[in-house]
Amino acid sequence: MAKTFVSHNNILSNLGFDSETVVENISKGKSGLEKFDDASLLPEPFCASMISSEVIKSEFNKIGDTSKYTKLEQMLILSLKKVVDATDIQLNEKVGLIISTTKGNIDVLEKQSNFPESRAYLSELGKTIQNFFGFKNEAIVLSNACVSGVLAISVAKSFISEGKYDHVFITSGDLVTKFILSGFNSFQALSAEPCKPYDKNRVGINLGEVAASALVTSSEKNLSQEAVAILGDATCNDANHISGPSRTGEGLFRSVKSALKEANLGASQIDYISAHGTATPFNDEMEAIAFNRLGMENVPLNSLKGYFGHTLGASGLLETIVGMHFMKKNILFSSKGFSDLGVSKIITIIKNNTPKNLQIFLKTASGFGGCNTAVIFGKINN
Repeated sequence: MAKTFVSHNNILSNLGFDSETVVENISKGKSGLEKFDDASLLPEPFCASMISSEVIKSEFNKIGDTSKYTKLEQMLILSLKKVVDATDIQLNEKVGLIISTTKGNIDVLEKQSNFPESRAYLSELGKTIQNFFGFKNEAIVLSNACVSGVLAISVAKSFISEGKYDHVFITSGDLVTKFILSGFNSFQALSAEPCKPYDKNRVGINLGEVAASALVTSSEKNLSQEAVAILGDATCNDANHISGPSRTGEGLFRSVKSALKEANLGASQIDYISAHGTATPFNDEMEAIAFNRLGMENVPLNSLKGYFGHTLGASGLLETIVGMHFMKKNILFSSKGFSDLGVSKIITIIKNNTPKNLQIFLKTASGFGGCNTAVIFGKINN
């Protein structure tokens, strides 16, 4: 099986428009979450991480016509362009493109939109990004709830292993829109205060918008300094409920166990877990149960939702990229918002930034419909 690596990357968020700036802000404990009181989006106040449309337009004006592209398209293109430009890869038939998102251009269905409703189709989003860059192959749009971002890495690895592609570019993104806010509000899951994953005083979920992009490649040449090898991956659906996770953590348990088997690793060899951690009672409890079943209760773990909110289809890729930079720096960063354990099983939440020699980390994600994905990454020791 061909080796695969995650290399050049970029994060576009309200904490910065490149990965290095974003990671530096996280290291300082800075959060992108803010309180909003905007009745046009939601009748009551809510806390979220959002990027100004005007700031996006200002940046995009340097490379294209903002009137032709939606906000999400502008974000994805800006994010991906930095990755494409950082490589010397020619966009030929052996190069793939994956776009991961949960709702894509859902905002074009709102009355004030200047774009046709057909732009809401995910296939149209794929064509738009493909055509902007001139990819020879049709874009694959991956929309599998909140595992989409990290699942895109698994799918890219599979394409490379099969010999279909030598390189795959991934870009992921979602917006905080009226539709998405109303959906989570209907679950009574939204919080007007910053989220507190795994904490006994958690008050609910925050949403966030980012665009994140990365290159998955079989080539060991010209890898970025923070590049990692993909050691193992797996996806499992527990089919528990349309929105609620398995109460036993079965899907997450099985996906991590399978990823460990492929990587030929034991639970104790994982140095760090970048967990899903949405700050909802069912999700946090499910993860604690699953990690205990796996014998990982002593592995340092954090959730990055306290910095970005839940960025939906982008969260898995975003958090993988941050994890890559953590590993390069050999630092475990704190799980923002956490103070006192609020789950029934012991898990080792990172409370403070802590130096540690990091060689291997696990990224997990769980989503609506019972989907769970786990990917294990290893440091490349040159």
